[in-house]
Amino acid sequence: MTATATEATTATAPEAPAKKAPAKKAPAAKKAPARKATAATKAAPAKKATAQQAGDVQRTQLRTIPTAKIDRDPGQPREHFDEAALQELAKSMKKLGQLQPINVRYNEDTKRFTLIMGERRWRAAQIAGLTQMKAVVMHGVSEGRETFAMAVAENVGRADMTAVEEAKAFKKLADAEYTVDEVAELVGKSPAYVQWRIDLLCLCPEAQEALVKNQLPVGLAWYVGKLTNDNQVRFLAKWVRGDFKSARDAEAFAQALHTEEKRQEEQGSFFVLSEEATAARKDNGQDALPGTLDLPEEERERILEDRKKLVGKIDKLGQAGEILSLLAAGDPEELALLLAGTPGGIGGHRLRIKHLQDIATKAMANLRKAEMVAEVRASGLTVNPDAEAEAAA
Repeated sequence: MTATATEATTATAPEAPAKKAPAKKAPAAKKAPARKATAATKAAPAKKATAQQAGDVQRTQLRTIPTAKIDRDPGQPREHFDEAALQELAKSMKKLGQLQPINVRYNEDTKRFTLIMGERRWRAAQIAGLTQMKAVVMHGVSEGRETFAMAVAENVGRADMTAVEEAKAFKKLADAEYTVDEVAELVGKSPAYVQWRIDLLCLCPEAQEALVKNQLPVGLAWYVGKLTNDNQVRFLAKWVRGDFKSARDAEAFAQALHTEEKRQEEQGSFFVLSEEATAARKDNGQDALPGTLDLPEEERERILEDRKKLVGKIDKLGQAGEILSLLAAGDPEELALLLAGTPGGIGGHRLRIKHLQDIATKAMANLRKAEMVAEVRASGLTVNPDAEAEAAA
């Protein structure tokens, strides 16, 4: 293919190595007589072909090519394109033209071009009716992990690329024998971020769809992905109904549910969320000790005794509350007169309250987790696989 007068052709293979070539080949020339002539004759074309291939891979051209001869890359990591944003870009391109070239590779067999980077611009150009596009054409580049890596690197981090698309792209690179660290370096993210995204592929189809539609926060989705598929679906139902006060409560519930799943699995059973289970336990008055139905009588008695002691201590928090309310409502000038000169001074009293505040924050977080553990145990069924098989028989 020949370049026009307006084309900018770039050969990235440097000339410096060519000057060093004779020095490297000199020893080989001395050893040549020891080999058969036929072997030497065959070796030369092979080296020449390899050099030619290397040159093709590195050659690029900035050209203007027909839009109709450009094909979408079937391995493109992005699957969803915002239609309103495309229309907006199309209007801009129709008025101002194409401001940034796309990247394509040329296919000698089909005489067509395949996109590497710039599908959004290509789609907008079609909407705008542009018959030609400026493109950086890469010759000698075939479909493979390198071109896919370039496409991923360009798209990752864009606001309109979904977390599921990122996850699938990272997984495809990992399947192409890139390590997580290498993928992270390619896309400019941390290894933890890359692995976190890949973990989202553990979500069931319903959860992935909810994530794509922004109905499920990414942070919460990661915890949901740790659950069994059945519990993921039931969790989604609770989330959509608004059963949780906040996303943090939902995360704590998912964590507690995952812990309960592992606990039951170790005992040879599996745990399934069930609305019917909650209603049944309430009807039987079993909410008094959720999660203790399978414990021996001695352990139940210990729990009741420890509960009485703990609740008695918690009740004393009312006294602390009264003191804090008094300090909160007090006049600062009066407090200065009353507390200045006391042991530790006003600063000492403030530090004590700050300490209580820090402990209260941790206690609140721990109680949130405890609340979700109790809710999980009160809203689930433990199923023994053997018993279920016998019932089915």
